[in-house]
Amino acid sequence: QVKVNIRVRNESFTYHFSNRLIFYFKNSILWNYLQNFTAAQVITSNGNHGNYLTIQLGSALGALFGILVAHGVSGAHLNVVWSMSLSILGRHPWRKVPLYALSHLLGAFLGNALNVFCLYVVTDAIQVFSGGQLLVAGPNATAAIFCSYPAEHLSFWGGLVDQVVATALLLICCLAVVDRRQGRLPNGLAPVLVGALILAIGLSMGSNCGFPLNPARDLGPRLFTFIAGWGEEVFTAGGGWWWIPTVAPFVGGLLGTVIYELLIEVHHLTTPHEEQSPGPELEEVVVDSGNNR
Repeated sequence: QVKVNIRVRNESFTYHFSNRLIFYFKNSILWNYLQNFTAAQVITSNGNHGNYLTIQLGSALGALFGILVAHGVSGAHLNVVWSMSLSILGRHPWRKVPLYALSHLLGAFLGNALNVFCLYVVTDAIQVFSGGQLLVAGPNATAAIFCSYPAEHLSFWGGLVDQVVATALLLICCLAVVDRRQGRLPNGLAPVLVGALILAIGLSMGSNCGFPLNPARDLGPRLFTFIAGWGEEVFTAGGGWWWIPTVAPFVGGLLGTVIYELLIEVHHLTTPHEEQSPGPELEEVVVDSGNNR
């Protein structure tokens, strides 16, 4: 009888976890599709249908609605850096992180495939704008619609610091949003606050490289553009820039988590009841800009 109970419990866990991965995958497709079209509209119209501000607004609103769609069902773990942060704090099992990362990567990859299909095949927007050439650099470049590239003024070390600091700031603020000892938020407010945070980071730090902040959100589209015709320049452009938005967010996420834990969370006044409680459920918000422009 014990063996039967264990088997049933494991089957229930597998079913629940599989559904969660599928939901992350589908939601990543949806949210990549919505956010990339904001940048595509600006770039392919030469700024006639939007500007820098509309790109940031589109990224923030895309993330906000991505959270609203996901958080009630899956907890909205749509950035592997966030999952890593919770695992460091002991609030999320490490064994789930690789599978979450894979589902995000595949979702971002296919979300961009949908973007390219609509922009290149259905509407011809990329084809007309670029003259039929899929370029990474130059006045008719379109690769930046999908993933991040450094501005001309940005050095290697400047880009690395930019991504570490931006992701650390994101994690510090998101941990504050879901920290119930800071005060309970009304239902539905957390996604709005995270969206506002992403907008603030974009407006203040977006000009350097588009503040990607999410490794899967940058690497997935980059792999797709490599296959879809933009070629190996997506990895060689910017002096081999591609690995910075893939690696630096993990460093920034670790830094932000440690800063919040040491400077904020350990200083909360707790009662004996709070010390014995399992703590807040931190699987409530997604932390990702979704903006790679």
